[in-house]
Amino acid sequence: MLISDQHKITKDIKNVLIIQLGDIGDVVWATTSFRAVKEAFPQAHVSVLLREGVGCLLKADPCIDKIFEIKQYHGGLFRKLVEQMRFIKALRQEYFDLVFDLRSDDRGAFMARLTGAPMRGSLYYQDVPFWRNRLFTHLLIETPPPNERVLGAAEQSLRILRGFGIDAKEAVPKLRVSDEIMKKAQEMLPSKLCLRSNDNGGINWITVNPFSRWSYKEWAYHRWAEVINWLWKEYEIAAVIVGAPSEKSKAAELTHSCSGGVYNLAGMTTLAELAGLLSLSALHIGVDSAAPHIAAAVGTQTITIYGPSSWRDWAPVGDQHRVIAPDMDCVPCQKKGCDGSERSRCLEALEADKVQEVIREELKKRLR
Repeated sequence: MLISDQHKITKDIKNVLIIQLGDIGDVVWATTSFRAVKEAFPQAHVSVLLREGVGCLLKADPCIDKIFEIKQYHGGLFRKLVEQMRFIKALRQEYFDLVFDLRSDDRGAFMARLTGAPMRGSLYYQDVPFWRNRLFTHLLIETPPPNERVLGAAEQSLRILRGFGIDAKEAVPKLRVSDEIMKKAQEMLPSKLCLRSNDNGGINWITVNPFSRWSYKEWAYHRWAEVINWLWKEYEIAAVIVGAPSEKSKAAELTHSCSGGVYNLAGMTTLAELAGLLSLSALHIGVDSAAPHIAAAVGTQTITIYGPSSWRDWAPVGDQHRVIAPDMDCVPCQKKGCDGSERSRCLEALEADKVQEVIREELKKRLR
């Protein structure tokens, strides 16, 4: 095990595996790393290892040659063991020359070791079990990061690659959507949205995602209804609500509470189809969840509401992307709600007119 602030890759690299077992947003941010590795080794076969269900987002990415997903196996203990052994065997049969694990969790470290790759790289972590670091051949000691956020969460992955002499020409996440998926996304849209036009710079609908896996990141649904009703009344801009299957009923309740100009597509898309839908949207408005990351990565402007979580670390990068955060000294506290209560008073205090003000500013830019 070699520990250093810089490593050299001296052998000819033909087969690379990049492990990113994080959430959807983490995978989107990691596209900068996938691209950087392909640029560094253009002749190499680049594979990625992800959580189950996320791989469809990357199927059209020209930098990725193969996608592996860790699945949740069902059945008895013996069946699960057999399936896991088959998966490990499939990984080992790839004969990877180089493996990068972009996270600090144990599972990614184990998978890196099980590949049998002769060179396995990651960050050196002090606050993990001692054996985690020993599963790698090359560990990077990180230099202190700059005080100011420059390129957001993409740096979480790129800092590892830089320690191995790999850098990104462009450190902005990008997702590709296939023509097939784009066609499906277009077919999902109500015909009224495709045919109707108005005088708002060509904007007649936007996407809205009020939901998060963590309730302390959500803004009150009645405030969302205020914003959606205002958009329709003032600008004749309809809102298309998107979300996961588990959020379908909540989206239906929100839709019914609005006076008009709202369509519910929550739970009706795959992740890839969601990316296609977001790429067609003129603007995406939402909370700290996967949707703003996907929207930004397909080139759609975003307005994201942040509360206790740090927008400086995670918000989409670029002047076209806006952040709305409550004007309170405690923001961001980076806790699970106030004192860990799962309730965020900062978001409860955020009024609809502040969100409307930012939307109005962005719509005016479109009309110039």
